[in-house]
Amino acid sequence: MITIANGTVLCGVDLVAKNVNLLIDDGKIIEISKEVLEGKIIDATNYIVCPTFLNAHVHIGDSVVKDMGDGKTIEEIVKPPNGLKHLALKNASDEDIINSMKTSMKEMLRTGTTHFIDYREGGIKGIKLLKKAAKDIPINPIILGRDDIFYEEDPDLSKVKIAIRKLLKICDGIAPSGFGELNDEVASLIAFECKKMDKISSIHAGEYENLQNDSLKKTGKTEVQRAINFGFDQLIHVTAPLNNDLDLIKCFEKNIVLCPRSNGAFSVGIPPFLDIIKRKIKPLIGTDNIMINSPNIFREMEYTLKMMRGFYKEYMSPLEILKMSTTNISSSIYNCDYMGNNENNDKEYLDVNIDKKNIFPTNISEKINKSIIQEENNAELFLSRKLSENPYLSLINRTEIKDIICLLNKDKLIYYD
Repeated sequence: MITIANGTVLCGVDLVAKNVNLLIDDGKIIEISKEVLEGKIIDATNYIVCPTFLNAHVHIGDSVVKDMGDGKTIEEIVKPPNGLKHLALKNASDEDIINSMKTSMKEMLRTGTTHFIDYREGGIKGIKLLKKAAKDIPINPIILGRDDIFYEEDPDLSKVKIAIRKLLKICDGIAPSGFGELNDEVASLIAFECKKMDKISSIHAGEYENLQNDSLKKTGKTEVQRAINFGFDQLIHVTAPLNNDLDLIKCFEKNIVLCPRSNGAFSVGIPPFLDIIKRKIKPLIGTDNIMINSPNIFREMEYTLKMMRGFYKEYMSPLEILKMSTTNISSSIYNCDYMGNNENNDKEYLDVNIDKKNIFPTNISEKINKSIIQEENNAELFLSRKLSENPYLSLINRTEIKDIICLLNKDKLIYYD
């Protein structure tokens, strides 16, 4: 039994800052009050007690090829199956890949992250390598697999289905790269098989304008529209939404993950954060390719906050940025009729020939099981020095590795020097 006492605790979905104590037993938060003081005492005076982070999009295999390809185009670097990254991964030894992934997971833990969603290259072997690397590290990887057969010009769909089912037996879902590399039949099959097996389906969509325009020219629909039509649960980037993409995302309850540092590094644009927030969509945040970014969520949040303020020339709340890495995954945020309720009551407003069997999303929050700080939840939190009176800016604007003194992930308590 542990009591975390006298800290500034960020409680509930809204991360309300309260001066309360937390009683924790067997990895669970038993009581939140000012009076409780039992068991081992951790003095959190002048510390912030924050829920641990979810890094909602990362390619951890990239850890073995850090900073490769700077100055090349995004297609040259990461387009499967012959991007610089993919060729380098094929040539790297299993031992090097495992050791580099271990290093990245330890960095995540050291910077407050206990959960991450990985786009896992390398098929079944790639999944097994990550599981082996994570075996003795108290972190929670959510592994979304893929197979090179997805990217063949004219794939045998029966073989694609077999590959999908084999992957889904050992991972949490499927995540192909994007619509530029796979045909619609394969995309539809991936989303369908994931839904049938109650697993997560995720895809890059609308990462930059050229991809969106190519999709419109080829199919008459944006990448976002296609992703929703096929029933994908989670969309990555959406840096360049067109037409009614954001309204569709809200209406059909799709998770979106923003990766601002990645978009900057690849020179593809800035996420439409203001338009997303105005629609009451609550995005997640990810650090994306470790080959170009550290998996440090603090760095991602600070970049996001200041870049968005500078770009929009408007106030952006640090609280909303912090929620992207903590409680947005647990929030119920949508309230939209399938027929397309909108301010003009135009029933054609959201019509993109959506297949009705795909309109109900997978509950990703249950599959990730990321806890917030409230009674009866798992204790997933860290203590960081309070460096200013604003706890949200203290974390985003000022916290460094040296300021985090301990992290608790359920029953694993880690102290840092």
